[in-house]
Amino acid sequence: MTWLSFATVGVLLMGLVACSSTPDKPSPTALTDFKSQLSISKAWSLQIGPISPTSNALLSHNLTEGRLALVTGSGLVVLLDAETGAESWRHALNTPVAAGIGGDGERFAVISQANELIAISNAKVIWRVKLPASSFTSPLVAGGRVFVLMADRTVMAFDGASGQRLWTQQRAGDPLVLKQAGILTSFQDRLLVGLSGRLVAMNPANGVSMSELTIGASRGTNEVERLIDLVAGVSRVNNVICARAFQTSVTCVDALKGSNLWTRAAQGHVGLSGSESLLFGAESDGKLVAWQRSTGQVAWQSEAFRFRGLTAPHWAAGQLLVGDSLGMAHWIDDSNGQTIGRIQVDASGIAMTPLRVGKNWVIVTQSGLVQALRAE
Repeated sequence: MTWLSFATVGVLLMGLVACSSTPDKPSPTALTDFKSQLSISKAWSLQIGPISPTSNALLSHNLTEGRLALVTGSGLVVLLDAETGAESWRHALNTPVAAGIGGDGERFAVISQANELIAISNAKVIWRVKLPASSFTSPLVAGGRVFVLMADRTVMAFDGASGQRLWTQQRAGDPLVLKQAGILTSFQDRLLVGLSGRLVAMNPANGVSMSELTIGASRGTNEVERLIDLVAGVSRVNNVICARAFQTSVTCVDALKGSNLWTRAAQGHVGLSGSESLLFGAESDGKLVAWQRSTGQVAWQSEAFRFRGLTAPHWAAGQLLVGDSLGMAHWIDDSNGQTIGRIQVDASGIAMTPLRVGKNWVIVTQSGLVQALRAE
């Protein structure tokens, strides 16, 4: 997987650096027998077209008020009823996309590989804006605005109805950036953005920084080793937000007080999920880890999925689910890390973090199969 991209202030250079890898890739760990504790059934399924295997670190879905929006690597945008799988509409942009989809249930936005921010509503493009640099992060659509985080660490806000630019804030940073979705979300009345190794709370009206918290610290002797970016997929419980710095650490902060609670070394590149008491993450070698949310102490670790190319885990409604690159979905006992359910969804591989919708789990595969599963 290509993870790094060179950037200069205001300009994204298209030369890419692949992460170092060994000539002999480790074989995925063979799955072992387990005692199933769940009855897993298919609720509905839909085919939307192939998801590019090189884009699965960038593309993501959007769930708002029961409406599930998806975009394929080729730019097909599909809106579904998340409970039933019924298709509301689809629209082909006919241009490859560079990041996932953001939306508020009525208005949606994607970013093309040609650096265009494209807004869609009711299966129609309502406006397009050319961005000054590439972006790998899904736009955030909220409060009548569309927010964008670009690879040169510029944050921009646009009027959701017209596409008029409202403000721009730029932060100087290292020459290398992570070619992967970063943090762009909201917390109460603030815009939360991952800029290098810092989680920055901005005023959404003007982009002015309100507070900053260090999630990961840069280290190393060269540009690659010093790369420190935050990855998409934060876990929030009340005022506590936990986030991952790429291949460096996992940190929990009190976003209201503006204070760090704890930091633990961690070698992962996908996001986090958690319950009120535990935080769950997958390391890059496939090891699953659960930390105590209050202290950061390791509650349990599982090596049952080493080298299987795990998605970020997702905990919801008392269930913990993770997908792998071989197309398996695994239900995990959140108290001890043991497998309690498993199903082969699609041999092409799970493309995105599993998503809980009502009583179902929605899984998206690399082949473009969208399937809702119920585990009881």
